[in-house]
Amino acid sequence: MFKRTIKAIIVIVAFQTLAFCQEEAKKNDGKKVLLYENGTWLNVDSVPLHNIKDSSILKLEIPKTNSKDKIITHTGYSLLYNEIHEQADWVAYQLTKEETTKLYERTNKFILDPKVKTITASDSDYKGSGYDRGHLAPASDMGWSSITMKESFYYSNMSPQNPSFNRGIWKKLEELVRTWAVENNNVYIVTGPVLKGELTSIGNDKVSVPKYYYKVILDFSQPSIKGIGFVLPNAGSKETLKNYAVTIDNVEKFTGIDFFPLLQDKQENLIESTLCIECWSWNSTSTNKTSQIKEGLSTQCTGTTKKGKRCKRMTKNDNGRCYQH
Repeated sequence: MFKRTIKAIIVIVAFQTLAFCQEEAKKNDGKKVLLYENGTWLNVDSVPLHNIKDSSILKLEIPKTNSKDKIITHTGYSLLYNEIHEQADWVAYQLTKEETTKLYERTNKFILDPKVKTITASDSDYKGSGYDRGHLAPASDMGWSSITMKESFYYSNMSPQNPSFNRGIWKKLEELVRTWAVENNNVYIVTGPVLKGELTSIGNDKVSVPKYYYKVILDFSQPSIKGIGFVLPNAGSKETLKNYAVTIDNVEKFTGIDFFPLLQDKQENLIESTLCIECWSWNSTSTNKTSQIKEGLSTQCTGTTKKGKRCKRMTKNDNGRCYQH
């Protein structure tokens, strides 16, 4: 019946989580099928997203932008700055399991982003406002190099957050996402303020105070691929994070932002329309302990290759760069 016999990974949709097969077989009529270990088979056409072969899509985390948008790229994250609201529309980055181990502590030195030519907000805007300088890309996600830690304190990465929100449920969500990065080896994250409607502002630069914040997470690692979104009010909450979980589609409708446009259309539609609470763990196990840099200790270079991937060379340089970068 088949031209060749192979063993294939079982392809299932369990709890609406996507699992993918890497091998195919052909029937005598030329149609492709997937062979299961129990001897059964299924036509390839009936398996959603079966053709994912390589999960390394360059800049997968970057939302859809138009030709006028100028994306700012730092070592650990990228952003789209909104001059009207004096903060980022979104901050996007990939977080790997290895990067969840901090090598450097918080600097707590908030500084202007030199790549924002129109100049960002500053200390004076937040001073006495009653709002925290809330990180969008958390400092704890950027502790894998001295450069990324420094960049995480750029004002382009800050947004006015209610202290009970920033230090409460938002922090819990950040810790949970780090747990997911460890469990899934890496995740893609896009996060930011919802800059819509009538908003109050702080400081001479009129920094808008968002009423809501969002975060979308994509696990694009085989064999399980899934996505989830969150929309949270800028206020303290004792609710469980599960109560704020929504589909990525819902976050797109609420923010007007198109996330993960580099996915194939069928993949994007299925992943972003699916909310599977059971597919994610909900107890944060990420302690984010710091492994202090010691003299003579080598770390992975923070530079990028010509293909846009992180350099794999090890370096002892204080700036986190190898001889080539």
